[in-house]
This record gives sequence, structure tokens and C-alpha cells, in this order.
Amino acid sequence: MHLDWQVKHYRDLSLNEFHDIVALRMRVFVVEQDCAYLDLDGKDKKCYHLLCRDGKGNVVATARILPPGLSYSDSAIGRVVIEDEIRGNGIGHKLMEVAMKFALQEFGNSPIVISAQKHLQKYYGQHDFVSTGKEYLEDGIPHVEMRFEVKK
Repeated sequence: MHLDWQVKHYRDLSLNEFHDIVALRMRVFVVEQDCAYLDLDGKDKKCYHLLCRDGKGNVVATARILPPGLSYSDSAIGRVVIEDEIRGNGIGHKLMEVAMKFALQEFGNSPIVISAQKHLQKYYGQHDFVSTGKEYLEDGIPHVEMRFEVKK
């Protein structure tokens, strides 16, 4: 499957691109995971967005990359989501690699924070994210704060 990866700041997204990002997030987080939450929290406007398109131009995976100071003192990666039909093919790992590489280039070699669903802790651990020990319920789902430190 041919995939096209692109990172754009919110101000550079077309209306259709932002629509497709939000539609994918809603399909997975709200419908599939049965989690009613306010997705449009105002942070998207200050973030970069990773878009992954299939060969037909459909957005099949996305993540938002938050600048330092928006949610945490360090940069962060959030709203990581992959279309159900293509999970399990390593696309999630590629998504994290692209998002992390961009964050490190854009914001310097500084730590990256994520708020991970607890059941995905091992997955994020494969990308050298380590639990900070802070665990909490977010929208009724167990989460853990994790941090990536640049190796010196």
C-alpha cells in the first residue's frame, strides 16, 4: 500500500484536510471507542498536523504535534489515530517515527510528551517513551503520561 506522509501547520491545512482529520478522529475516538469528548479543544489551531494519505488521497492516519508550552512545557504528540482497516501493518510505528522526527527538528532535541491510553503503553515504549508515573482517567479511559528523552 502506497502511503503519502505530510506535516502541515493548521494555518496551511485546507478546509477539506481539516475536515478529514476531524472526521477520522471522530470515527475512531467517538464512535469506535464510544468516548464522548470535546475533540475541538482550540489547540488544533496552534499545532502541526501529520496527515497520512492512501493511494486514493484519503486521510487514513493522523496525529497532532503540539509546540512546547501548549499542553506541557515540552512539545507533545497527541490525537494519534489510524483508520481501523489498516491497523496492524506497522503504519502506527511509521506515524510515530515521522511525528517524532518532525517534533525534534521543529522544536529542537528536547523531550516529547504523550498522554497515552494505558493499554498502548508498551507500543509507545517501543519508541523509547517512558512512563512518568502519572496515571489518570481521561474521558473515562485510563491514560498514562509518557516522555521521550533525547539520548545524549
